[in-house]
Amino acid sequence: MPNLNDLTPGIWTIDPSHTAVTFVARHLVITKVRGKFGEVTGALTIADDKLASTVEATIGMASVTTGDDGRDEHLKSADFFDVETYPTMTFVSTSIRGDGAEYVLTGDLTIKGVSKSVELDLEFEGVSPDPWGGTRVGFSATGEINRRDFGLNFDVKLDTGGALVSEKIKIEIEAQAVKA
Repeated sequence: MPNLNDLTPGIWTIDPSHTAVTFVARHLVITKVRGKFGEVTGALTIADDKLASTVEATIGMASVTTGDDGRDEHLKSADFFDVETYPTMTFVSTSIRGDGAEYVLTGDLTIKGVSKSVELDLEFEGVSPDPWGGTRVGFSATGEINRRDFGLNFDVKLDTGGALVSEKIKIEIEAQAVKA
């Protein structure tokens, strides 16, 4: 089992080519649509006391992809992310609690200029040397937000009483970072 104490204090830079920030929304109440943000930057600052460590990440909103060009353009529009006005989403951690390999990461998520505290279930996946002489760390995180809390209010009510797009959005993150 990975042990958080295996992490060396210092700055670990997020590796965007080995990090996935994804989301899941319900469409028409009956199916799930998955999306991904391809542009992710940031760093983990690991403290001697691992629970005092911090995370900062910036996500380029125009990098959203769902596998459907029309839907992607709609998500980038003022109906949803309004990428012309708000090109990035940010996450800045405020606390970590837990033990073993499972933790809760709390932080301020900012979307469309609105910041809200969110909690993510965090799993420490381990530390590994890489073939290029570096050291890497992996984490998984999951959580749920209400999109309306961030001003993502577009909606079409259905005759069945449901909504075109769910209010609850699941967030799933697989992050890898390299020791600076």
